[in-house]
This record gives sequence, C-alpha cells and structure tokens, in this order.
Amino acid sequence: MEEEGDIYDGVRAQFPLSFGKQSKPQTPLEAIHNATRRSTSTSNPNSKTTDQLPSLSSSSREWLNSLRPSKNPIPPPPADHDDAPLVGPPPPPPSASHDDDGDGDMIGPPPPPTNASESEDDSDEDEVGTRFRIPLSNEIVLKGHTKVVSALAVDHTGSRVLSGSYDYTVRMYDFQGMNARLESFRQLEPFEGHQVRNLSWSPTADRFLCVTGSAQAKIYDRDGLTLGEFVKGDMYIRDLKNTKGHISGLTCGEWHPKTKETILTSSEDGSLRIWDVNDFKSQKQVIKPKLARPGRVPVTTCAWDRDGKCIAGGIGDGSIQIWNIKPGWGSRPDLHIEKGHEDDISGLKFSSDGRILLSRSFDGSLKVWDLRKIKEPLKVFEDLPNHYGQTNIAFSPDEQLFLTGTSVERESSTGGLLCFFDRLNLELVSRVGISSTCSVVQCYWHPKLNQILATTGDKSQGGTHVLYDPTLSERGALVCVARAPRKKSIDDFEAKPVIHNPHALPLFRDQPSRKRQREKVLKDPLKSHKPELPITGPGFGGRVGTSQGSLLTQYLLKKGGMIKETWMEEDPREAILKYADAAAKDPKFIAPAYAETQPEPVFAKSDSEDEDK
Repeated sequence: MEEEGDIYDGVRAQFPLSFGKQSKPQTPLEAIHNATRRSTSTSNPNSKTTDQLPSLSSSSREWLNSLRPSKNPIPPPPADHDDAPLVGPPPPPPSASHDDDGDGDMIGPPPPPTNASESEDDSDEDEVGTRFRIPLSNEIVLKGHTKVVSALAVDHTGSRVLSGSYDYTVRMYDFQGMNARLESFRQLEPFEGHQVRNLSWSPTADRFLCVTGSAQAKIYDRDGLTLGEFVKGDMYIRDLKNTKGHISGLTCGEWHPKTKETILTSSEDGSLRIWDVNDFKSQKQVIKPKLARPGRVPVTTCAWDRDGKCIAGGIGDGSIQIWNIKPGWGSRPDLHIEKGHEDDISGLKFSSDGRILLSRSFDGSLKVWDLRKIKEPLKVFEDLPNHYGQTNIAFSPDEQLFLTGTSVERESSTGGLLCFFDRLNLELVSRVGISSTCSVVQCYWHPKLNQILATTGDKSQGGTHVLYDPTLSERGALVCVARAPRKKSIDDFEAKPVIHNPHALPLFRDQPSRKRQREKVLKDPLKSHKPELPITGPGFGGRVGTSQGSLLTQYLLKKGGMIKETWMEEDPREAILKYADAAAKDPKFIAPAYAETQPEPVFAKSDSEDEDK
C-alpha cells in the first residue's frame, strides 16, 4: 500500500505550483551573517613597516593601497598559465594570493619584506582572535543620529541600548523588538539646545540617568517617560556647598553600581554631587575638589568603583582625585594625583579589584595607574588622539583587555580606531578600524552578549557600531539581524479620501496663523479696544476741529453768522495798508520816540504806464 505522503505528492502534482498555501522562503543564517561580515582590519602594533594601513576600514584601505605604488613591483602571472607546466624557478607568490599560500611549504627564495609583514599580520590577527576571543567578524550599525554619538548605555540584560548625541536627542533601541532595519523605537530630547553627554542605567535597569549640557540631570523610566529632574542651584551664591544643585553645565554622571537610589554627577561649576533619586529638590553630598589656588575649576568626568565605595573625579587642571566613602568623610581627597595629565581628562575607569585605574585625556594618552603607588603611572600609551570630552575606556568581561577609541585628525589618513590593550603585559594588542572618516568616542564590551559597541560620528552623521561573532556572541545583534522586516500585506493598504473642496468643512480647514489673527483683531475697533482718534483739520482761535472750533458756542456763533471769517478771502497787502493812515495820525509805540529824529519817508511814485500795465 502506498504511503499517505506519496499519494499527496501525486495529487499535488496535478495542480499548478501556485495552488494552495505557499511556504515562505527562509533565508539561511549563513547568508545573513555573510552580509554583515567585516573585512579584517586589525593589525600588529609591533610591525615596523610603514606601508601597512592597519587602522583603516576595508574600503579605505583598498583605495589607498591602489593609489600607493609598490616598492617591489611584481608582474602578475597570466591567468591562462595556471594549468600549464611550470618552466624555470617558481615565481614569488604575489601579495594578493599570499594568504592562500601561507599554509603550504615555501619553495624558492623568501618573499619580499612587504609580503612577509602581511603574513605576520595575518598570523597575529589569528593569534589575537584565538587568545582573547574578541568578537570582530561581523558588524551592524545603529543609525539615526545626525551628529556624533557621545553617550552610550546598555542595560545589564543586553536587550536595550541607549545612544545620546550632539544633535540633542536620545534614541532607544530594543534588540528583541528590532528587525533588520535597525530602527529605534523611541526618540527623546531631554533639554532643547543641550548636548547629551552621558547615559547610565540603574542597577535594576528600570530607570536611566540622562546628563546633558544643562545644569539639571533627568531621570527616565525604561520606556522613556520622564520621572523627574534635579533642581538647579542659585548661581549668585558663592559657596557651592550652600547651593541646592549644580549652577553650571553637567559634564558626567553615573548611577551607583549597587544602590538604585543613588547617583553621582559632575559639573563645570567645579563640584561633584551625590543625589537621592527619591528627592529631586536637594542633594545628599557636595564634594569640592582640592585645588592649588582658590577658584572654580571644572570637574570633567567622574566614576564609581565596582562596589560603590570609592569615587574618582577628573579635574580641569589635569589632576585625578579619589574619595573613599566612609563615615564622616568630606571633600578632602584620600588620593590626589597631581598633574596626572597635561590636558582635560575625558574618562576614568576602575578595575573590579579596585587596584587599577585607567585615565583617558585630551592630550592623546591613556595612563594605567596602580592605586597603591600613585607617584608614577604603570604605563603610558601615547598617540591616541582624542577630540571629544566623552571618550571613555572599557574593560573586557574577564578584564584581560581594556579598550578605547581614537579621534580622526585633520592631516592624517587614519580613521577612527578601537585600540585593545593587554592588561597583564601592558602592551597594545590590536587596532581595529571602525570608520575611515568618523571618530570613535564611546565603547563598551557587554559581558553577557559578548559584543562590542562603539559610537562614532562627526559634524554631519553619527551611529553606533555593534561588533559580534556568530560563534562567540549571544542574542543582541544576532536576534535582530536574523529577523526580516515585516512585509506589507493588502490589509495594510488605506485609501486616502479625495476631498474636492477641502475648506468646506471646519474639520479640513487650516488653522490661521497667529500673526494673521492678530492683524485681524487690530483692524476691528471693538475687539482691539481702539481709542478715538484725535481731532484733526483746520480750527479757529487756537482750537482744532472740523467744526472750526472745539466749543459748542463757537460752532453756534459761526452757524448763526455772528462770527465772520474774512481773512481767508482778503489780500494780505490791503489788510496791512488799511491801518497806515491811523498809524500815521496816532502812533502808539515806536513812532513817538523817534518823531524828532526820524526823517520823513519818501515813497516812490508809481508811473501811470506801469500801473496801466
């Protein structure tokens, strides 16, 4: 007897292929991860060759290599001679195919030194990848910001990512609800016109702290709803300990690693403050750093240690000060590293055991400090350009490595890098090119996801790069990359109604602008309460009015004919000469005084001819 499946296949063959329910084609995971695969751009920092461009992305590196002439030009072998017998000594392997021939036995003379350095770099990359298990094979970018991304925070479960930018916004990403389009599900603007400088999750991951360039920090819940903002202090009070809050822009802020009610903030006003999130009206503690001269020096960054028993602050004069939280503690630091850096400090990071402190600065250096011997740093790493005040340092989950980002310089072809350092040997392990044009600001290696997040950007763009390895990483980017975006169905189609006369109903009328409304009200004398205009026109007797007299009696006398105005119709010369005879006979003012000495006036006699004319 035939099986049921065979019978079904035979009947199914009689129908067209489009008949019945179609199964959706599934894209294999290998193809998905191949689309996000990075080209290897790590390098061996000990390599002394100058032709190598390890810090660039793959596209920029290939472009620059194509423009640079080779020192030892080797003509490529013809393509049609692969199967032909080899005559003469074997040619040296070309640089492009050297990686494939690296596993075989070398025959003939050694390859040129440039190719040898490339083979050493490849072996070093494999060694670094196998030794430290850095997830670098694949990469996705969380876009959306229009300027450099200066703040980054990932919750402890690794499901939600927060990114803050110089474009004044905070974007929230959810790996579990995000598809391959990698779009944020919410966008916030904490303070209009203020850059976002730091973000920090609470220990329970139900709230997060947002620090901007304003003097007030804000607290949001997990979904992005505002829970409150801390009070601003009185800027006219000289002593900072008497103010209720910061009086100048914030620079950094972190949530307590253990206590969910306590946070720490630093500001440009020269103070650090500890707050209780249940009381937004006043702080718990004010810390004033120790200064060589009295004044206000900004505190550029701050950090908790792993247990929350120690606070570190980076001061604007280049010093690093550390306070131990204990009963009766005050502003006097327990450890004071004078002249820790030559410029402002952008990031501080404690190790889990509390013995090592890492510091990052604008002077282009990263220093490793042993808190038991603070006179000199254990190691100083130079040539790490930094142009952003939020550039930080991060540890790997096992703390064998620590990493930081670099900024793009104007005259350099090197892009933004992610540099990995070995904590045990205190040496540079690897440099990974993240972007050829944008600087790397913040970085974070998540312990549960085993994925590295790095924020980049410049004046016109910004994004968060997520580096992962399908064989080493878990969840996070692996979940959203494999989830295809939902296709639009016929049920999603909505026909927009055609309105032939849009202004017929009040519903479809455009709201008039406020300016036009004000102009319309001003023209209405009743709504604008416009006062009566003043009386204008010709008047009489010093009074102005259309009735030629503002008094009722003057109006009536004029209308009755008692007041006659003849001066408007009279010749001025005749009006003056009619008083000439009276003035000559009976002078009243000047004439009697000069009667004896005044000569007689002699008037010119007019000719009859002129008068006739």
